[in-house]
Amino acid sequence: MAVNDECKLKFLELKAKRNFRFIVFKIDEKIQQVTVDKLGRPDESYDDFTACFPPNECRYAVFDFDFVTDENCQKSKIFFIAW
Repeated sequence: MAVNDECKLKFLELKAKRNFRFIVFKIDEKIQQVTVDKLGRPDESYDDFTACFPPNECRYAVFDFDFVTDENCQKSKIFFIAW
């Protein structure tokens, strides 16, 4: 199974520039590649993220989660999620 170059480029863009809140990937059986299915705008929420998953279909995603630590520091973590 190959990974489309756009997947790698969009992930690096999320990681470095935070241009997206999330990226949803799907497996395209016809071309045997992992492709980008949806890009989430930076202002979208976790609810927006979960709403974009189709029922009864497998998806993979990365989500950029913002949070505040006990020391009141703004942090961000990128999570990989299989749905």
